[in-house]
Amino acid sequence: MTVISQETLAKLKEVSTATLSTVMFKHGLRNMFLQGPQRIRHGANMVGFAYTLRTIPAREDVDTLEVFKDRTNPQRKGVEECPEGAVFVVDSRGDARAASMGGILASRLQVLGCAGIVTDGGYRDTPDIAALDMPSYHVRPAAPTNLTRHHTVAINDPIACGGVGIYPGDILVGDNEGVICLPAHLADAAAEEAFQMSAFEDFVLERVEQGASTFGLYPATDPETEGLFTDWRARNNR
Repeated sequence: MTVISQETLAKLKEVSTATLSTVMFKHGLRNMFLQGPQRIRHGANMVGFAYTLRTIPAREDVDTLEVFKDRTNPQRKGVEECPEGAVFVVDSRGDARAASMGGILASRLQVLGCAGIVTDGGYRDTPDIAALDMPSYHVRPAAPTNLTRHHTVAINDPIACGGVGIYPGDILVGDNEGVICLPAHLADAAAEEAFQMSAFEDFVLERVEQGASTFGLYPATDPETEGLFTDWRARNNR
């Protein structure tokens, strides 16, 4: 389990996945934004450490309703053991033809203090999930039960979700644009860099809205830009 400092948590709550994507690019990581998962209902940023569930394609002789009697079933066991503050991430292999989760399991995760749920597949009971306070991301609604397409095989293994390799304990940040994965060892630095970059982007936007050209301003290649930014931060307590 990754411990996220309160300072880092607060910063990641305030920055966008777009800004974090640029920060990751500066660290040499080009493929950290999950392709496909979208937020069901807009709201404040999701931040938490990855707690993963891996699936393979279902098979009719194995995936019957009898599996739900088995308390070691990875999906049910994973939900019940999900740590507080985690983001429950399901590797659905990009297959949204059946549910990766439904409203009851999502509600249970919220009660347990889960920070959010993410899948590159779909959820059933999406109106119920949308009504939860917990952030949720998927590709599209999927009413059929998971057993028709997904066989769960492992909890807290490295997985792929949305084309991104995700390791247990990585930090996931979600906003109203999508979800990005931050390697745990880079999370503190990324949060600080993104927080500082967000201040600069706010400054730039204000200047652009006032009629300024982006040349020399964004990126800040004009030597005068740094001084203007310093003055702006002082005036705006940023």
